[in-house]
Amino acid sequence: MRCRILAVALLCSLSAVCQAGQIYKWVDAQGQTHFDSQPPVNQSVQQIDIKQLPPPPPPKPLPPLPENGYKAQSEQDAIDAKVKKQVAVQEAKRATYCEAVRMNLAQLRNNPRARLDINGVTRRLTDEERETRTAEAEKAIEDNCQ
Repeated sequence: MRCRILAVALLCSLSAVCQAGQIYKWVDAQGQTHFDSQPPVNQSVQQIDIKQLPPPPPPKPLPPLPENGYKAQSEQDAIDAKVKKQVAVQEAKRATYCEAVRMNLAQLRNNPRARLDINGVTRRLTDEERETRTAEAEKAIEDNCQ
């Protein structure tokens, strides 16, 4: 019984290969290429062997590694870290500057008796000086602290 099942399975698997017929290729009058299992009448055809697979394409070559490729990457990482550190320092300085300018602006707006200390001599700001310094502080905040 097992032998018969095995024989039937073997015949079924081989029948698909045996039933694979010829494939014909031709080009019609309009220049279009056709494939079919039946050749056309009065037309030159080319038989295609479907059992033979085309060879696989050759593998693409990998690009060559640069000399000291890993060293170049580590150098770039070091440069990136240095630049990030410089940017962080500049950003901290800018934040400190912005905080000081905002505090000065608040003082100028809220205190009509703002005073200025020049070389140890303290004097009160005039209204025009206060307005000018307020405008300068607002401009500095607009330009640097957004």
